[in-house]
Amino acid sequence: MVQLFSFLLKAIKKAPRAHMRNVFLDTLRLTVKGGHGGNGLPKYGGIGGQGGCVYLEAKEGVTLKQLSQRLKEKKAAASSGEDSSKIRILGRRGVDEKIEVPVGVQIYDDNGKLLADLNEPGAKCIAAGGGVGGCTGTNFLGKPGEHKTINLDLKLIADVGLVGFPNAGKSTFLKAISKAKPKIASYPFTTIRPQVGTVEYPDLRSITIADLPGLIEGAHANFGMGHKFLKHIERTRLLLFMVDIFGFQLSPKHERRNCLENIYALNKELELYDPSLLDKPCVLLLNKMDIEGSSEILKAQKPFIKDLETKLHECPAEIRPEKVIRFERILSISAQNSARIQDVKKELRRILDEHAEKDVVADGEVMKELLRQRVGERGPKIT
Repeated sequence: MVQLFSFLLKAIKKAPRAHMRNVFLDTLRLTVKGGHGGNGLPKYGGIGGQGGCVYLEAKEGVTLKQLSQRLKEKKAAASSGEDSSKIRILGRRGVDEKIEVPVGVQIYDDNGKLLADLNEPGAKCIAAGGGVGGCTGTNFLGKPGEHKTINLDLKLIADVGLVGFPNAGKSTFLKAISKAKPKIASYPFTTIRPQVGTVEYPDLRSITIADLPGLIEGAHANFGMGHKFLKHIERTRLLLFMVDIFGFQLSPKHERRNCLENIYALNKELELYDPSLLDKPCVLLLNKMDIEGSSEILKAQKPFIKDLETKLHECPAEIRPEKVIRFERILSISAQNSARIQDVKKELRRILDEHAEKDVVADGEVMKELLRQRVGERGPKIT
């Protein structure tokens, strides 16, 4: 009776815990195998069909979670090529296996070598080639296809990346400025999975904002969410720093730092991970300005925030960056104040448009120089 009762208890499927549902996947490991080449036919000089290949194609709306569910065994293989025969001297080629992946996926081999970067819809790459069909050069024996393990690493592509410590108000801001529905709480928690919101304008223009897992000190060394956070900001066009005007303390064990020190700490983490991130256009949002006492703090700290070099020598050594960020705009907001949110929307669009125009001009100059080098100078020089 006891054994029967135990069996029945085990048979009851428990619902997954809340934090395990809807898990966001940004990495996936797959084993891929190209098809075996078909055998040739020595008697008639027949050539076997080439094995099919496994290839990846970037597509909008696809997620790594969907791919993981489709390939439950995390394996994909193409079919073998057809053997040569009296009826068909040239064997048919094997059928290719197509794997649809999200836009922004990078493919690495087991040695960490980058094989492809699929950052545009429709971009393709061959993950495992098929084996050649049997012919005179192979003694009419088909060759096996490539067989290897690849790692898919997703880096979100968004116009704006939200950067800030936990509880800075990023999720509240994202909900207010877009249609995203991130988790919001009053305690110092960090976003577990990225949230991407779309900001729409009356003229049908739209920009995307990614609320990424909150940074903690040591993220550059992969502490906390670490590289899971930092890799996603590499492809954003603009960094939007959000800092609590009252400072931040992760836990009672950690030292409380004011808003200026938190800016230095965020600056340092990005610099240690990839110094080139500091060259992106940056905007600073000083949040929670609706709380009493915030105006006095802003008045005291704003001159130093405008010029971070001023107080750099007083910054603790562990969070002192070598190169400080230059903010294009510093905005004081309350994430719950709709009027201030509208100002942020306008400013983000203006900065993105300005930099897009600069990029177009720069690209045009590069093309002119390339054409000049190709065509060369013709006719007499006028001095």
